[in-house]
Amino acid sequence: MAQDRTNPRLVLRGIVKRFPGVLANDHVDLEVYRGEIHALLGENGAGKSTLVKIIHGVLAADEGEILWEGEPVAPRNPAEARALGVGMVFQHFSLFDSLTVAENVQLAMDGARDLEVIAKRVRDVSAHYGLSIDPERHVHDLAVGERQRVEIVRCLMQNPRLLIMDEPTSVLTPQEAEDLFKVLRRLADEGVSVLYISHKLAEIRVLCHQATVLRAGKVVGTQDPRTCSSKDLARMMIGDDLAALERRAPKVSGAVRLKVDNLSMASDTPHGVDLRHVSLEVAAGEILGIAGVAGNGQNVLLSALSGEHHAARGESVRIEGKPVGHLGPRERRDLGLAVVPEERLGRGTVPELSLADNALLSSYGKGNLVTRGFVDHERSHGLAEHIITLFGVRAVGAKAAARSLSGGNLQKFIIGREILQNPTLLVASQPTWGVDAGAAAAIHRALLDLRDKGAGILVISQDLDELFAISDRIAVICAGRLSEARPAHEATLEQVGLMMGGLFDPPEPGGSVSGGPESRGMEVLS
Repeated sequence: MAQDRTNPRLVLRGIVKRFPGVLANDHVDLEVYRGEIHALLGENGAGKSTLVKIIHGVLAADEGEILWEGEPVAPRNPAEARALGVGMVFQHFSLFDSLTVAENVQLAMDGARDLEVIAKRVRDVSAHYGLSIDPERHVHDLAVGERQRVEIVRCLMQNPRLLIMDEPTSVLTPQEAEDLFKVLRRLADEGVSVLYISHKLAEIRVLCHQATVLRAGKVVGTQDPRTCSSKDLARMMIGDDLAALERRAPKVSGAVRLKVDNLSMASDTPHGVDLRHVSLEVAAGEILGIAGVAGNGQNVLLSALSGEHHAARGESVRIEGKPVGHLGPRERRDLGLAVVPEERLGRGTVPELSLADNALLSSYGKGNLVTRGFVDHERSHGLAEHIITLFGVRAVGAKAAARSLSGGNLQKFIIGREILQNPTLLVASQPTWGVDAGAAAAIHRALLDLRDKGAGILVISQDLDELFAISDRIAVICAGRLSEARPAHEATLEQVGLMMGGLFDPPEPGGSVSGGPESRGMEVLS
């Protein structure tokens, strides 16, 4: 079925949404047609999330109207939106690990449904769209890509006429992302409308028919992304040309900032992935990137490096040559470590505290913010203001609560706080996850500048474009094992994508670098 451009399925007219001190949506107009894949683009804080929450019934607009199939509607909750035919697949999964696929689907269905009937329907829908899901499997046994299939199948079983997808490829390998695109194109061919949110401009250009760009809550234009360059779209999003990332050759001094030797560590969650015989080195003046689909041991690795959890052997983790596996975060920071955790609110910052207080949390030692046990509030306030100015953080000031910032701006603040401590070793997990193109470019420049000053940097990321842009060497983590690192210029996107799926040959445990899924049913290259 071709796109029907005569009568739009969804029309937004003059949508306004205000929050205290923020105009999130400023008279937004939007039209989405039958059989159309329509991208919604914008920087962090541009108003995308607020807008889709209004469409999905999570929020109510302060002004404006919504037309659905030509009739005015005002869904008061997600159930009413689903009744209209609006489905949404969120960026963060909402599945219960201890339940089966069919049981998770049953929970989302309105009204009681027979579990056997649901299981059959899951098989039928997944087979129709090539999503390959066994309804009897428990969610904790599923890979991340399979979990996303469950979310999609669960949504499709409610027969949506509009499917909203929020950053759907952020946890997928390139091969899994292409499979998802095939599903979305098939849905569009069947007349389903898709509203697609992503910061990956390249995929927008190959997938979407139209792209509406928001900036500071306003619509700045709608374009056919297939006729524009990624540079054109980025210019619409940020209002200026995106500065090119200047990539200089690394100046590796030979000094080893971080050495991990045959590290094994159990996950602290029932269905987590254990680390097994992980070895790596990060030298001064280089960035080592670790790729991997979420849920393959990255969180355990980060906690082992940061000192949140201790290793069985102190010698299994060394910073500047000193064994630290038995030491906590403070002692490791004293040796030059800085950490950017994946979870911005909760681990990276305390949501309710001000930016000034959050600056104090990890900078109190090197920032001279505490004297004889007393906090120097003037200095902590000044540090927060310095971070805001230097890293272009959009905030009302140092007294703003961390939770009041958009994801991208909070991430820039955390990155800035850690970099301004002049660390000799920085470990960053998902540094630009869900961050817009402008903020991502600023973060990448900051990481490269720190590398050029002689720091060793370890970046754990699911974004392969990011890793290829900034890494000097790339390794892959899968099922708790780490592959051998290779120079980034010698690797290809396809090779790393396959390795993320478990296709790599693990070195022997106890060697210089270990990794690879030789068990758990993973295939290994010979």
